[in-house]
Amino acid sequence: MQRDAVFDVAVVGFGPSGAVAAGLLAGLGLRVWVCDRSREVYDKPRAIAVDHEILRVFQQLGVMDAVAPHLEPFTPSEYFGVDGQLIKRLTMVAPPYPLGYTPSNVFTQPLVEAALRAHVQSLANAHIALGTEVAALSQDADAVTLQWRRDDGHAGQVQARYVVACDGASSFVRERVGIALEDLSFDEPWLVVDVLANERGLAKLPKTSVQYCEPDRPCTMVIGPGNHRRWEISLKPEEDPRKVVEPAETWKLLSRWLSPDEGSLWRQASYRFHALVADTWRRGRVFVAGDAAHQQPPFLGQGMCQGVRDVANLAWKLAAVCSGEVRGAAAESLLDSYGIERKRHVEQLTTRIKGIGAVICERNEARARERDARMLAECSGVVRDMPRQDVIPGLEGGMLSPVAHAATGTIFPQPWITQGDSQVRLDALAGHGWWLVLDEGFEVVEFENAAPRMTTLRLGDTLRETEGIAAGWFRRHGCRAAIVRPDRYVYGVASTASELGAQRDALAARFADQSPIHTTETT
Repeated sequence: MQRDAVFDVAVVGFGPSGAVAAGLLAGLGLRVWVCDRSREVYDKPRAIAVDHEILRVFQQLGVMDAVAPHLEPFTPSEYFGVDGQLIKRLTMVAPPYPLGYTPSNVFTQPLVEAALRAHVQSLANAHIALGTEVAALSQDADAVTLQWRRDDGHAGQVQARYVVACDGASSFVRERVGIALEDLSFDEPWLVVDVLANERGLAKLPKTSVQYCEPDRPCTMVIGPGNHRRWEISLKPEEDPRKVVEPAETWKLLSRWLSPDEGSLWRQASYRFHALVADTWRRGRVFVAGDAAHQQPPFLGQGMCQGVRDVANLAWKLAAVCSGEVRGAAAESLLDSYGIERKRHVEQLTTRIKGIGAVICERNEARARERDARMLAECSGVVRDMPRQDVIPGLEGGMLSPVAHAATGTIFPQPWITQGDSQVRLDALAGHGWWLVLDEGFEVVEFENAAPRMTTLRLGDTLRETEGIAAGWFRRHGCRAAIVRPDRYVYGVASTASELGAQRDALAARFADQSPIHTTETT
């Protein structure tokens, strides 16, 4: 049996979450082993939406130039009630955009996923094993041993200090270490259809994405990039999920919008949409992320986004622990904050997505009419735009300041910064790691020689922004300083030098907390 060297982290699964995890970890200097049973990217779209927080992660990876041609702004989503009347509209926040990118986007998954894989393949400290699946796993207090099997019959094993399971909804790793899924009470059969519409078909279709909140057959139409259009169509109890994916049956369900001579089927798949979340996100040295950790209904297009948030949250913590003094000597207990933060976030967002689904999926006509009347009454008959970003919660608990403040656990903005004769986004100027961001004119003694190390950024000094986004952020939150984590979530804020000193001291103490790791033997 082939035996490889010990890695810092092994990533199981090389889909979007796994590729981002491997890219972030290797980019932070760790030795990474990543495997996937498939040798090629799946050539059909599954995810279709990506938001500005995720594009900011892509920026950190250095793949935005490769990804950008495959993105387009998400159109508004209009909700129509029983009698075809508009009852709700989701849009995006108005410019200037707070994170430096269009807030809501649609994308072509195979091309974006290929760009993510290509980036990881370019990194010298990332070892990629395609056509390879994990056959067994065991762990002790020092490392995890993965036995792998390749599709050509070869077998071997690798050891890693930690494992991140990004191996999908039916995760072998999750089941192997005994992590269960909690049911958040959503289970419905749907057909998902991707169509490449021709010019005649496009002329017939709506110019915005649409939620048809109709009791007989709730459904969704999403405008994807170019001529890509997606339908999510609820199935009735008497309909066979295996039969509706046959082209003739699929076209019957699409006949309201298109005929076969107005487009070509790209993908049709029947699903049971679930709402599930892992009961724990860590078992010893093994972590779950992406679909291995959660599944949610698709009504806000957050499935892949959630997986990227998972690994962006975990990567900097693994790097801080694995790299020791190089990055600030973080205690291993820092890793426990991953599950605390991400589980709460996923549960809250899934609850909100289920609420959106409840609006769409009401099957009783009388209750659906009551819903329409109530929603129109709440807005006095004038439907107002609601930014999709308002639905996304912040973080709670975990590695966040215990001092309550509305800004804590939110994402710090990424303004455009003037640098000479050009403009750059904040992250490109300030780099990775922790930041101490100070409002213009706020004087404070510099912090030195305390973990975690921070880059100090001052508005009006090192930061001369072009649109006032960060300055406006400080005004809205009534603070003068912000401690910002490497994943760009706000650890805590302060209004005075003494408050900031207390926040900094508390963070240093928590960062070095030497609580023991809890391991579970698996064989």
